[in-house]
Amino acid sequence: MKQDERITSDFSALRLSRAPQSKTVLTPLASATAGAVASVSPPAPSGSLLNTSTSAHSSPAHSTTPKSQNRSSSAKFTPLALPPPLPELNPMHGEFKFDKKPTPNDFEMLQVLGTGTFGKVRLVRHKASGKFFAMKILRKTTVCQLRQAQHIRNERRLLLQYANHPRIVHLYGTMQDAEHLYMIQEYVAGGEIFSHLRKKGNFQVPTARYYAAQIVLVLEHLHANNVVYRDLKPENLLLDANGQLKITDFGFAKEVPDVTFTLCGTPEYLAPEIILNSGHSKAVDWWALGILIYEMIFGFPPFFDDNPFRTYEKIVQLRLPFPRTIDPAAKDLIKKLLKKDKTERLGCLHGGTADVKNHPFFRGVNWEALLLGTTRAPISPVVRSESDTHNFEEYAEEDDGPDQEMVANMSSEPGPDSDPSCFADF
Repeated sequence: MKQDERITSDFSALRLSRAPQSKTVLTPLASATAGAVASVSPPAPSGSLLNTSTSAHSSPAHSTTPKSQNRSSSAKFTPLALPPPLPELNPMHGEFKFDKKPTPNDFEMLQVLGTGTFGKVRLVRHKASGKFFAMKILRKTTVCQLRQAQHIRNERRLLLQYANHPRIVHLYGTMQDAEHLYMIQEYVAGGEIFSHLRKKGNFQVPTARYYAAQIVLVLEHLHANNVVYRDLKPENLLLDANGQLKITDFGFAKEVPDVTFTLCGTPEYLAPEIILNSGHSKAVDWWALGILIYEMIFGFPPFFDDNPFRTYEKIVQLRLPFPRTIDPAAKDLIKKLLKKDKTERLGCLHGGTADVKNHPFFRGVNWEALLLGTTRAPISPVVRSESDTHNFEEYAEEDDGPDQEMVANMSSEPGPDSDPSCFADF
């Protein structure tokens, strides 16, 4: 679970490297590149710029050949306009509560599950109960130097607020000491969708449909509360021991009742309105869902390029490329989710989320069963025990200090996000 491999300032501070067996890596570029994205033109008319008969992903890093998919139309389609009520308790994490506010000394620190700019995620064991958790450990000085305190506070607040949703990783509590912030989360032992996708190359359409539908349920819940997630990608999707999906990392989630202009996300998943800085809201999550479904089915995102600025140009200007053989319903859904004009994007129309759920791609889906995770998942991770970590990569016990190059490219002016006292209630 590599953290914070995303945009943390402006588009002049990015470099992308995403190979099939690695995760997105973003690091600052020299200031000489400032303004490069501002020169990107508005969306071009359909039919221009891209010859869809030639793959845009012919490099060795994206050589996966999509398999033929056949649409099944035998299942009965029952439209659902309203989401089923949420259960009062997420059955996957039970009723466990700490007797008192925990401290770092209450936990045994075990294997590192992931690393990032701000710190790391560890498997930990609560000494008193013997229960295992995933603990996100963030260095305060790094968070403040990179001016990300508000994002961390948002993540804590939103996870605590929506902790009862079965498809969102549960946050049990937070704590701090002089140097670090700690977020005690549910340990989801089945690994990342990213890892499973890279091992398989691509998913069959039924597998993509299953996990896309569970994501739709999360977005429906968040959007109903004016929360935009803004960081949908395979690295932030975990599987539990039964193969059911859980969304993690709410660092860029934000309550947006109208529109926001914050530049954040992962380059390949950015919606055009983010790149053009024209203001964005819930529509960016539906765009990201279209990119994710495409990547799950074909093994790579549609607008990838080794040069990140070329990625932005493709997103804004180029027509969506499709292989010749593709499930018709999947193609139609992806095209409607990836409308460059957000006012025409599926999920943003009068019917809202119901338009997405009622699309033929989701024909036959039992939404309530997917919400509760009571159906058999298409992927069955091997999990031998509560503390099994073999579904995650191994990481060295490296220092979790700040990336000095990134810090050097950030503003040094003091502000609310640069004062550690802002975590007084953590």
